[in-house]
Amino acid sequence: MTTDLPDLVAAATLPADCEETDVIVIGFGIAGGCAALEAARAGARVILLERAATYGGTSAMSGGHFYLGGGTEVQKATGHEDSAEEMYKYLLAISRDPEPDKIRVFCDDSVEHFDWVESLGFQFERSYFPGKAVIQPNTEGLMFTGNEKVYPFRDQAIPAPRGHKVPVPGDTGGTQMVMDLLDQRVTEAGVEVRYETGASHLVTDESGAVVGVEWRRFSETGTLRAKAVIIAAGGFVMNADMVAANTPALGEKLFVLGNTYDDGLGIRLGASAGAQLKFMDQPFITAPFYPPSQLVTGIVVNKNGDRFVAEDSYHSRTSGFVLDQPDQAAYLIVDSAHIEHPTMPLCPFIDGWETVEEMEAALGIPEGRLVATLASYNKSAHEGQDPEFHKHPDWVAPQDHGPWGAYDLTLGKALYAGFTLGGMRCSVDGQVQREDGSVIGGLYAAGACAANIAQDGKGYASGTQLAEGSYFGRRAGRHAATLA
Repeated sequence: MTTDLPDLVAAATLPADCEETDVIVIGFGIAGGCAALEAARAGARVILLERAATYGGTSAMSGGHFYLGGGTEVQKATGHEDSAEEMYKYLLAISRDPEPDKIRVFCDDSVEHFDWVESLGFQFERSYFPGKAVIQPNTEGLMFTGNEKVYPFRDQAIPAPRGHKVPVPGDTGGTQMVMDLLDQRVTEAGVEVRYETGASHLVTDESGAVVGVEWRRFSETGTLRAKAVIIAAGGFVMNADMVAANTPALGEKLFVLGNTYDDGLGIRLGASAGAQLKFMDQPFITAPFYPPSQLVTGIVVNKNGDRFVAEDSYHSRTSGFVLDQPDQAAYLIVDSAHIEHPTMPLCPFIDGWETVEEMEAALGIPEGRLVATLASYNKSAHEGQDPEFHKHPDWVAPQDHGPWGAYDLTLGKALYAGFTLGGMRCSVDGQVQREDGSVIGGLYAAGACAANIAQDGKGYASGTQLAEGSYFGRRAGRHAATLA
């Protein structure tokens, strides 16, 4: 792997009979597929290049959450009021460095985009899962998948569940169904898909505008001229050199979430043409300790015995704070009245102890620290309160029925997984921008290689990448078609 940028190809060197099209899309995941579909529906001739032998990319590996709100049919059917304004306020509050214009259009168009996604050929189930889980266990169409009910965000925007899950049981295969439908719609729209064919270099004219690509298919190479190029080629989690240079935490004791082609080539192609890269240091890293839901009633402490996060936080928010702790070590403490072992534990159970003092000593926590922390928490919990971290009352319960058990949330002990969040700076229509904000003519980006809504692991919500990738992919496709 490498961090080197590909060389640019000068348009003046292209042969006179160079093949031409209106729009080239690089990558057939959710973002690239939606970009190609909308560009074709807008009347553009579209060629979609995919390095793999089939469509899907990392999108097809996910469980099928789309983060959508503002009053979708599933929200209405399950009695959950929501508005674009409350969704906007929430995403603005949770973002590390928000771009209000993008968040605004994403929220304002969320119901329309929900309808568009269903128009691919399926329906989200009009049902709600009330528990705390990584993903709905069955086919329930809606659940909370972020920090909407977590302090301080619940006071900044009215909470509403926005995690819409594709009606496939469990945590795999959901998005594959969507990608299968998207492939059918792409074919119907007349998009030409070329598999096992990857873009290796961008072609630029004398003004710096992107006017095509050089491609490679096994030992064969060629060039393709176009009015617009949309890069939707995934993140860089599989590129060890890029990870080491940007998000080194992903290279340490983690299982990476990605496919072979998440090697950052799309990002490097954009940078070669002058794209500014944003949030490259931001990973999504998580090791969920729930479900079962009632484990959330326990307390999470560091090696000093101190709490440091509200335990009802979305799992990657909790994990993000774990990685900020001394030695990146933490433990979930639960009493015998609330302990329930996960069927597939990512955070291993350490042991059980008859007294808190025994547990404290076994975990290497300074004498008296865990005893004091647990006593303070329990005192307030008996009153249904958590004045220190404001855990939601739904999950506040005293942990005072011995014996006590502990789960290990420590990096290297728990099974952490992650992916990258950084990518190219883009306008609301996917136009790739330079550091000064100017647009690189003819170049667009969407999905995991673009910097849009998903930018910070502590603020992430499940379904954000599928929702924003498909939404901003659509916008990029429509805008690129206007250049045809």
